[in-house]
Amino acid sequence: MLNMAEGVARLDALAASPPVAALAQAFADAGHELALVGGPVRDALLGRTTHDLDFTTDAHPDEILRIVTPISSTHWDIGREFGTIGARVSGEQVEITTYRADSYDGTTRKPVVAFGDTIDGDLVRRDFTVNAMALHLPDKKLVDPTGGVEDLVRGILRTPIDPAVSFGDDPLRMLRAARFASQLAFEVDPDTVAAIERLRQTIQIVSAERIQGELMRLLATDDPGRGIRLLVDTGLMAEFLPEVPALRLEIDEHHHHKDVYEHSLTVLRQAIDLEHARHPGAEPDLPLRLAALLHDIGKPATRKLEAGGAVSFHHHDVRGARLARKRLRELRFDAGTTDTVAKLIELHLRFFGYAEGAWTDAAVRRYVRDAGDQLERLHILTRADVTTRNKRKAHMLAAAYDDIERRIDELAAQEELDAMRPELDGNRIQQVLGIGPGRDVGEAYRFLLDIRLDEGLIGPDEAERRLRAWWAARA
Repeated sequence: MLNMAEGVARLDALAASPPVAALAQAFADAGHELALVGGPVRDALLGRTTHDLDFTTDAHPDEILRIVTPISSTHWDIGREFGTIGARVSGEQVEITTYRADSYDGTTRKPVVAFGDTIDGDLVRRDFTVNAMALHLPDKKLVDPTGGVEDLVRGILRTPIDPAVSFGDDPLRMLRAARFASQLAFEVDPDTVAAIERLRQTIQIVSAERIQGELMRLLATDDPGRGIRLLVDTGLMAEFLPEVPALRLEIDEHHHHKDVYEHSLTVLRQAIDLEHARHPGAEPDLPLRLAALLHDIGKPATRKLEAGGAVSFHHHDVRGARLARKRLRELRFDAGTTDTVAKLIELHLRFFGYAEGAWTDAAVRRYVRDAGDQLERLHILTRADVTTRNKRKAHMLAAAYDDIERRIDELAAQEELDAMRPELDGNRIQQVLGIGPGRDVGEAYRFLLDIRLDEGLIGPDEAERRLRAWWAARA
């Protein structure tokens, strides 16, 4: 519940902080208006940590630069064409933007940049009422022309103007609705939801890079499931990541299986919980969260209704990895993230054979080798993938994974498992066999790696003896 008295006290403290006070005085001395705007005001009222300091002013970019230069340690004008000047003041990074009165052509999401004359005119063009509040400085007057405070109290996300007009101007705001719903734990106003449903196809004019950015911001929240449900229920998710709504498989009355969509959201939530528990204070692990959301996207394409009411999804791990790789490339994810997510999806079922019967040390080594530098993420994803309501089964699987992690640690201590390389490198192989670089060296390397995986460390002398014997038999 929003406590206005406490919120006002936090705003006063923010206004008195060194960077804000210094800027307020400098702009007042220059005869210009200045206001702290958007997220910092919203978060102060809610008692949330303020990460960015954004300001708006009637001063134009050249005037902003003249005002901030004497009080900043550095400044930059990378956003000058949009009226934005950045600076570092009293050790804090700030952004100051001229009042805006943009217009949109309805074909692209790029605005025709126009500077405005009033703070009210600037605020009503913003995405949501809770982001359309400002603290006028230095008099510390709250400016709220669209009812943002009331919406904060109600926990409602609403556009300052008709949502059809707002989303028509900038369709990316529909995705932001999902992100802020998760970030703030707010409900989205019914008229706003209806507008997203009607206008969902307009997201196609937004670049893949911008869509990807908002998706990752959503996944970085503590409760992305809330926003994902909004995107799926309105049909917006189907416009850029259709594999997620496709998880809502039709349930045949004669064949019963787990609700894959709800299961995936549960896995995502459990992965976040494990992430926090195992790495407290760390930044959100976005590749892990993306893999948790997408780990079963191969199921719709591999579902088979078996005799007797069973349902199978053979090789959905491999199919899902391929689908994820294709979709993430279309969304312009970097190669590292794409490879990580695809690998985790492909490997996420590997552990379940361990629960059915103890693995040899060689099998554990191969598990570690195949996971490579994604082993810790695979640990979390595999544990999160247990969503059974059968407490006995859940306990058995947890105990089995405790055991495999223990064995990995023991083998790592004994054998430098992280290295996972043969005891002879490529140069030594060439010396022992008297050959030059080529395919034969690669085959010899793989032969020695198999020995390493199956038997552990055997010593360089024994490795040489076996290599010579293999080479002689091969010849």
